[in-house]
Amino acid sequence: MKKLIPCILLALTSVGGTLWADETADNPTTTETTATEENTAGDENSDGDDAGATSEADTPAPKIDSGDTAWILTASALVLFMTIPGLSFFYAGLVRKKNVLSVLMHCFALVCLMTVVWVAIGYSMAFSTDNENGFIGGLSNAFASGLTQDSGNGIPDFAFFIFQMTFFIITPALMVGAFVERIKFSAMLWFTGLWAVIVYLPACHSVWAENGYFLKMGAVDLAGGIVVHITAGLGALVACIVLGPRKGYPQAQMMPHNLPMTVAGTGMLWVGWFGFNGGSGLAADGGGATAIVVTQISAATAALTWMFIEWMKNGKPTVLGIVTGSIAGLAAITPASGVVGPQGALIIGLASGFVCWYASTAIKAKFGYDDSLDVFGVHGVGGIIGTLLLAFLGASGTLDGRGDYESGTQFAIQFKAAAAVGLYTLVATWIILKVVDAMVGLRVDEQDETNGLDISAHGEAGYND
Repeated sequence: MKKLIPCILLALTSVGGTLWADETADNPTTTETTATEENTAGDENSDGDDAGATSEADTPAPKIDSGDTAWILTASALVLFMTIPGLSFFYAGLVRKKNVLSVLMHCFALVCLMTVVWVAIGYSMAFSTDNENGFIGGLSNAFASGLTQDSGNGIPDFAFFIFQMTFFIITPALMVGAFVERIKFSAMLWFTGLWAVIVYLPACHSVWAENGYFLKMGAVDLAGGIVVHITAGLGALVACIVLGPRKGYPQAQMMPHNLPMTVAGTGMLWVGWFGFNGGSGLAADGGGATAIVVTQISAATAALTWMFIEWMKNGKPTVLGIVTGSIAGLAAITPASGVVGPQGALIIGLASGFVCWYASTAIKAKFGYDDSLDVFGVHGVGGIIGTLLLAFLGASGTLDGRGDYESGTQFAIQFKAAAAVGLYTLVATWIILKVVDAMVGLRVDEQDETNGLDISAHGEAGYND
């Protein structure tokens, strides 16, 4: 029978290689044909009813689980919903009204661009295993070659394909918040397109692919603390520094023009995150349910933490503070949602609420970089917190952790993986930005920035009242 495309990749990051081997042995419908299936086929053949279907070439593909498939297709829709309209509205409400359409355009265009790149080379470079280096795949699955609708490890190849595509879409879109209101639209497209191929795909392959270097090392990252949030956060930090601050920053006040839009976007992100984390185990099972539960707990705890800090410090709890805190909690729980329980989620939510608040206020003010919508302070720092804390809070026997590892050893592994991917992201992002700057220039001119990117870049206005 045909060699099946290895699709169950994200589950490896949540439980480790040993537990995955145990799980697949207990659930033969989600793996390639097992000895049990072969024995069953032999018994059916001996009845005479299936005579003539004995050749190995005619052996049926592993059964597709309809429940798992339905959940992953739903989760794919939820994660896409996180970008359009969730992230789009969240960011658009935070900028000045003369740039609202620009932000919406960035997010929408990225959905389209990343879809095409994923089909052409993205999926293959992220998940094919024809290269043995452990850092990047080959082109054996370019343009979806070799994928079918009828075969896969428990879910169809195309279900895994679309689910992973939504992660590929949202990761570069997260970076938009760091350089809003001043980047050329053409530069944004060049930068994010090159960044997705040069930074995201190697990070994804090394952490999630079957032969990934950090996966084999034992790194745990269920839904993208390293692959999504650390890469996007650090990439955003480099981008905002290279581009420089917005005109008038930090002296001029640059208040959000529409906080209700931001609150609506936050709600969409929060709900969509259930698919982000809950779907990353690729099964409609107890692990997926637990991932959703801890996602809710961490987000709520971080939101309250941020709110109370502001309340005590400034005398009033702000809407902007509570919604930003919830995103910090969601980012931090992402890598840990496969191994921590509710108690661990409370601690991660508390830690991320405080540390991300500090990074987005005191640290940013101290160093003076214009991370406009706090992509690094929330996503980058949040991803680091969850990636490292899971080593302690997710260990079996610690609180309600479910990970089969020793905390000290796992912390070293998590630190090495996060540091290596982070360092690569910093260097590669800087090089990409310099190349794009030489090609088309990064920033709009001063007059266009003053007029706003809606009119200068797109010839439209978000509000015509």
